[in-house]
Amino acid sequence: MAARKIIIDTDPGQDDAVAILLALASPEDVEVLGITAVAGNVPLALTARNARIICELAGKTDVPVFAGCDRPLGRDLVTAEHVHGKTGLDGPNLSDPTMPLQGKHAVDWIIETLRDHDAGTITLCPLGPLTNVATAFERAPDIVEKVQQIVLMGGAYFEVGNITPTAEFNIYVDPHAADIVFKSGVDIVVMPLDVTHKALVTKPRNDAFRALATPVGVAVAQMTDFFERFDKEKYGSAGAPLHDPCVTAYLIRPDLFSGRHINVEIETTSELTMGMTVADWWRVTDRTANATFIGDIDADGFFDLLTERLARL
Repeated sequence: MAARKIIIDTDPGQDDAVAILLALASPEDVEVLGITAVAGNVPLALTARNARIICELAGKTDVPVFAGCDRPLGRDLVTAEHVHGKTGLDGPNLSDPTMPLQGKHAVDWIIETLRDHDAGTITLCPLGPLTNVATAFERAPDIVEKVQQIVLMGGAYFEVGNITPTAEFNIYVDPHAADIVFKSGVDIVVMPLDVTHKALVTKPRNDAFRALATPVGVAVAQMTDFFERFDKEKYGSAGAPLHDPCVTAYLIRPDLFSGRHINVEIETTSELTMGMTVADWWRVTDRTANATFIGDIDADGFFDLLTERLARL
C-alpha cells in the first residue's frame, strides 16, 4: 500500500516532538506533506521554532513548516510551560533551527493542499489545539468533505481532565474550535487521556531510547526525563505518558489500539466544565456517533514500534 499522506498540526511540546519523529522515521507508512504550527503548549513563535528543530534533528529539512493561528477562536491563550518548560522542548540542548519557516499562513496552506489533492487522500493529524483546522473548515467549507480522516490527540472521559477537573489541555485551550471539528462530519479518531495515560515512559523504556546512542535517541530520552517530573508528581505514575505519539502509532499500527465509535460533544458554555469532551461511551443517548474514541493500547507493542522507528533516524 502507498504511504498515507498526512498533515501534522502541532504545538511542540516534547511529546509532539516524539510524534513528529515517529512519522518522519516511517516513510513507508506515512508521507508528511507538511507541518503546521499552532499556539498551545507554548506561544506560536516557539511552536513554529520547535517544529523546525525537530525536522532538523531528524535530518528531514525538506519538510515544509508553516506558522498558523496565534490564539484561540474566542478565548485568551492558555499555555503549559509548567509542563514543557519555557521553550516547550526543555530537556535536551538543541540548536536553533536554520531551515526556513514558510511564508504562507498554515491555514491557507491547509486549504490549498486539500483542494489540490483528490478527496479522501489526506489525513489531518492534530496534536494540539484545533484552531488551525477549525479556521480552515470555517474559511473553506468545501475542503471538509475532502479530508480522508482526522486522527487527533485530545479529550478525556474516564481519566477526566489534566488542565481543569473536567477538561484535557488541547480541547480546553480552544473548545470552540474543537466543537467545529467534532461537528464537521469528518471521520474522527480520538486519542484521549484514557489511552495516552497507558503509554507510560517507564525507566526501562526510556533507557531503550537512550541506548540507541544517536542524537535522536538521546534527545528523546532527555525530553522525557524533563517532562516526566510533572506527571510523576501529579499522578504518582511510573513515568510520563507519551500522548501525541499515539496519533502517529495509530496510523502505522492501528491494531495496537481499541475503542468505540460513539458520540462526542464539546462543552463550550459552562466555565465549570469548559472544554469537556462529553463522550457517550455507554451509548445512553440517541445522539449520532461522530468519533472513534480510543480506550486501550498495547503499550509494549507501542514502545517496541517507537524504539525501532526512532533507531532509523
